[in-house]
Amino acid sequence: MNKFLKFEKKFSFMCFLNTRLDQAITKFFKSYSRTYLKKCILSNQVFINNKKVNIPKKKIYYGDLITVFFFKSNEVEILDKNIPLNIIYEDEHLLILNKQTNMVVHPGAGNKNGTIFNALLHNNKIFKNIPRSGIVHRLDKDTTGLMVIAKSLIVYKKLKNLFKSRDIHREYEAIIIGNVISGGVISAPISRNIYKRTKMAVNKNGKSAVTYYKIIENFNDFTHVKVKLNSGRTHQIRVHMSYIRHPLVGDQIYGGKKFLKKGIDSIILNKIKNFPRQALHAKKLSFFHPIKNTFMSWKTNLPKDIANLIEFLKFFNK
Repeated sequence: MNKFLKFEKKFSFMCFLNTRLDQAITKFFKSYSRTYLKKCILSNQVFINNKKVNIPKKKIYYGDLITVFFFKSNEVEILDKNIPLNIIYEDEHLLILNKQTNMVVHPGAGNKNGTIFNALLHNNKIFKNIPRSGIVHRLDKDTTGLMVIAKSLIVYKKLKNLFKSRDIHREYEAIIIGNVISGGVISAPISRNIYKRTKMAVNKNGKSAVTYYKIIENFNDFTHVKVKLNSGRTHQIRVHMSYIRHPLVGDQIYGGKKFLKKGIDSIILNKIKNFPRQALHAKKLSFFHPIKNTFMSWKTNLPKDIANLIEFLKFFNK
């Protein structure tokens, strides 16, 4: 196995006791993506107590020795990088970011060193000792807004538990195609798209997902909405709004011209077709501080591109 790099980890009482193999190695070999690590398991590159295991859901226990052989050609070097971050709050336990557009949160194929993960490593070396550099939730590359980052392992675990128990409240604003006459609730399970694995889709066999939306302002053929989540599935807002045939403006994956009303003014049509990203912003974040136990809440203004889009639609709405 000279073409491989060998890494070993012995699991103790403190390390994810009685959990799945694929989940555990993701925590300890965080320089590699979940997808790549699962491929390692399925490709017979992972051993438990020197015995080959190719079942991702295999349970591991205290004292198990996990050995992973990584292809040298696939070695991922995670570097710190001086990328500016808009930190709007920070204490000794956590920080709150206002994420910009066109920025990936975590390293992956095609973007290994230009992410928020890399920026955090540069910002403070403590993030090297925390799973995923303290990142407990993600925003899509082109979604802007608020994210919370843990600065210690205990805070990381507490924040993960708050997300799991739905005690972290997130509020988004979006511009959607079409007029909605009232707010509503979308309750539709989500899973990977069976035809294109990089996409998500509503699927009766998927994980439960609930999205609440409320009208902020109606325009001729578009609506400015407030959105709240009761779950946190990948691409949830984008998938759900497309599911009710009101996709986000600028969403090239779940939207498209087929949702636009026929006969729409050519100036408006050109503006909408050329909007460079999904018009989605994580505007508000609220939770009880995991250490201080005080209720904290943050809000951000809409980014310029979405604010300008709203003014444009207001003008033509007249």
